[in-house]
Amino acid sequence: MTCSPKGGFVARQAAMLCQDPAFQLYLDRRRRAKHGLTEHQLPDGTHNQDDARDWLCAACQIQSRAELDHNPTAAAAFRRIRQRFLTWKQRPGRHP
Repeated sequence: MTCSPKGGFVARQAAMLCQDPAFQLYLDRRRRAKHGLTEHQLPDGTHNQDDARDWLCAACQIQSRAELDHNPTAAAAFRRIRQRFLTWKQRPGRHP
């Protein structure tokens, strides 16, 4: 029987990030910019908490946020993502 690793501090940070409506908005706007979509094609409010979790796991190449506390490569990817989001959030006109 295998036990899944328990999440710690980094996993909790990731969970809080995914719950943050501003992060969900960031994902909407990031996807629009990346794929050249209009707001009509991908409106603000499209990403929800589950979408944010799924995106974050895929971006960090993990199955569960709990892995962030046990996988240094994934944790580093999470820190970069979180920093990009915080930088975006500070820019004027980026966040309502």
